[in-house]
Amino acid sequence: MKTRHQPLKTLSPALAGLLLLSHAAIPGLQAGTTAAPAPAPAADKKPVSAGLLNDALRLQNPAFDAWDIGGQFRFRYELKDDAGVVASQDFISRGVDNDNDVFLFREKLHIGWQPESWLKLYVEGRGSQAESDDRDPSPEQDVWDLHQAYLQLGDPQLFPLTLKVGRQEMTYGDQRFVGIGDWSNTGRSFDAAVLRYSFSSTSWIDAFTSRVVIPRDDYFNESNEYDQFSGLYASTQSLWTGVETQAFFLARNVSGKSPNAIAPGIGGPTERDVYTYGVRLKSLPDKFGPWDFAFEGAGQFGDIVTAGVERDLQAFALTGTVGYTLRDVWAKPRIALGYDYASGDSNGSDGDHDTFEPLFGTNHSFYGVMDLVGLRNLNSPRISFSVKPAKGLTLSVDYLLFWLADTSDSFYPESGSARSGNGYGKNPQYSSFVGSELDIVAKYAFNSATEFQLGYGHFFPGDYIKSSVGSVPRNGGATGADWLYVQAVFNF
Repeated sequence: MKTRHQPLKTLSPALAGLLLLSHAAIPGLQAGTTAAPAPAPAADKKPVSAGLLNDALRLQNPAFDAWDIGGQFRFRYELKDDAGVVASQDFISRGVDNDNDVFLFREKLHIGWQPESWLKLYVEGRGSQAESDDRDPSPEQDVWDLHQAYLQLGDPQLFPLTLKVGRQEMTYGDQRFVGIGDWSNTGRSFDAAVLRYSFSSTSWIDAFTSRVVIPRDDYFNESNEYDQFSGLYASTQSLWTGVETQAFFLARNVSGKSPNAIAPGIGGPTERDVYTYGVRLKSLPDKFGPWDFAFEGAGQFGDIVTAGVERDLQAFALTGTVGYTLRDVWAKPRIALGYDYASGDSNGSDGDHDTFEPLFGTNHSFYGVMDLVGLRNLNSPRISFSVKPAKGLTLSVDYLLFWLADTSDSFYPESGSARSGNGYGKNPQYSSFVGSELDIVAKYAFNSATEFQLGYGHFFPGDYIKSSVGSVPRNGGATGADWLYVQAVFNF
């Protein structure tokens, strides 16, 4: 792939943000500003649990204080009707089988050892099983594999540099661009090296390089050596009082061998060099009274090879949420308004590629809990309402509307290739209104170790889906989609 020299002005928002964060974080660079000492814990405050098994072991013998032994059991049943199995068959009234009910089981067992504050070893195994899944092979199946195994060196209380190297989970910000994908039965981890410089307990900058691990049932999971993901990520709470301010620059460099890196047809995306820069602002708890907010913006440049043609990437995404909680009212109701936008491609035959690339984001719940839509060619406002009528119980209702950012581009699923076939594709002659989704979710935490969830979602097809699906007579028109799930989690 040929090398391009990007103009300096393209990089300046990210670099300026990183420099500004560093300036805000380093003591002495801001006149009259010093880091506030951590408040002393209240005498009657209940100690934080280290987990059911750890608590029990440490009560028996102080030698277990250096050990972290525990795990998680998770069960989920999902029922999907008319969407969510094969994306190109979503919302089709007849002629296709796009219904699925699946039982998902996941077990995680870990052991960690930290004999010194500056030395930690951690290993975690993960088992993922799927029963009655109509997808063959099931993407949720990966019976016992190595999920994490890393060495961590350094103690920021003694020296500002720390290093974490090995197989590990990586999360940054709200996980829109880098996350663990925990809703998936297999989750996500990376073979990575992460170097952190801590300016204070609330200000740091990470430099990392990594390769994503590809889940593969019946084989030891390997990372894709042809899909390199690196970046700088900085965070501080000193730049703006009451706000976590972050800036990042991320690079994903993928060679043409990526799609078959692990085995034929098992790997990553096609050849591309994607550079993402952005800024995130999020209010800290209770710092703005009843108000809370989060905003994130990202731009992209680079090049992507599609159908053997190299095209210049120029894309961007904007997200934001503002919420208000009635603290003095029963059940503490909260109402929030949100908006998500990701650019689409206005001309698939020119030399530019304008569709935003969501990298390794955790999509579940951001763009509808039914996981039918992702952050690509998206224009989506939403309204959310939640209450907490009893201790441990949260009830939430979300209503989301979806438009295509550009009708000359495709309607993309949560992940994977664009919807195509059965009338789907690039249909610039149709309305941009895709549809809407209503989500209702109840979560109840029995205690710190056990949580139960029940959720329902319904997708109402809009004019774009009706026109696309309706253009093929055998489809019998468009239909709405339903989704129901029950989940139980036990941590020990």
